[in-house]
Amino acid sequence: MNYETQVTADSAVVIDDEDARARKRRLLLVAAVVIVALVGGAVWISTRGGGAAAPAVTAQVPVVTVNSPGQSTVARTVTATGSLAARIDMPVGVVGEGGMVTRVLVQPGDWVRAGQVLAVIERSVQAQQVNSLAAQVDVARADAKLAQAQLDRAKALVGRGFISAADIDQRTATRDAAMARVNVAVAQLAEQRARTGRLDIRAPANGLVLTRAVEPGQIVGSGSGVLFRMAKDGEMELLAQVAEGDLATLRPGNSAIVTPVGGNDQFAGRVWQVSPVVDPQTRQGIARIALPYQPAIRPGGFASVTITSGSGNAPLLPESAVQSDPKGNYVYVVNAKNEVERRNVTVGQVSEAGVAVTSGITGNEKIVTSAGAFLTPGQKVKPERLKAS
Repeated sequence: MNYETQVTADSAVVIDDEDARARKRRLLLVAAVVIVALVGGAVWISTRGGGAAAPAVTAQVPVVTVNSPGQSTVARTVTATGSLAARIDMPVGVVGEGGMVTRVLVQPGDWVRAGQVLAVIERSVQAQQVNSLAAQVDVARADAKLAQAQLDRAKALVGRGFISAADIDQRTATRDAAMARVNVAVAQLAEQRARTGRLDIRAPANGLVLTRAVEPGQIVGSGSGVLFRMAKDGEMELLAQVAEGDLATLRPGNSAIVTPVGGNDQFAGRVWQVSPVVDPQTRQGIARIALPYQPAIRPGGFASVTITSGSGNAPLLPESAVQSDPKGNYVYVVNAKNEVERRNVTVGQVSEAGVAVTSGITGNEKIVTSAGAFLTPGQKVKPERLKAS
């Protein structure tokens, strides 16, 4: 009896342990299900919440500054480049017989007067010829004086019958021949003096010496070429290469501002000649711009020029309003629906005041003055008027 009782008690203990373990497994399973449900619910709520919020986001309409500039009076200008030169370039060479140069009296950059000696040619032989001819003049004059005296004495004796009328005629002819020889001798002397004077190289007019190509001891003659170059009265000019289209707008008298390369100095000038022909290769013509003498203006140098060819009315925009792409220049205009439209324009003069637009707009439109590079045609915008500064 006692043995059975003990077995029964042990079996009851084993059964109780198994039940406890089963309950524990069920609790863990329920907890896992609850956690999974909570996580799934959170994910579902977050997904639903994000989808509901998306429609609430609305696109931002950009704010742009616009202006209606109207019409302004702007100068029509033409820009070009070219080379500087003497307005009247005078080459100076040997006029007379030539010879050996003994002295050079001027240097490039010197101002000279008309007739001033630039270089002296050796003249010892010519000087002796002048002296010889001068002596011949003296001889001829002495002969003429003697012939005149003889004629006077003969005329005094003709009344007494000692001299015939034929003798008087002969003596008169002798006197006239002597006077003629005097004139011939004087003319020969003057000719030789002129030849001797022409040996020296002289300035043909008032002006500025530009170059010198002769040195003392050099033998020069009629085939020696140019020994000096001068600018008459020191006047210079710019030979501006102007495009064919711009050339038609220029007239003699148009004002110009010339800036030589290598400096910031600007010089005022005027167009004095517009070429009547156009180079068929470059499609350019020459506008000649007269300039007063300035040390910074050097013939042969390069310079740029801005020529004022007149004035006209055109819209004046800030540079930020004008955009460009491979199709050309354009601006954006805001229409009545507050949408931007592209307008192709032609740009004229660009100055500190702004960019003159010669065609494409009237100036009464609402023109986008900034941020045009970030817009696209048809885009909605909120325009704001440019505030007056």
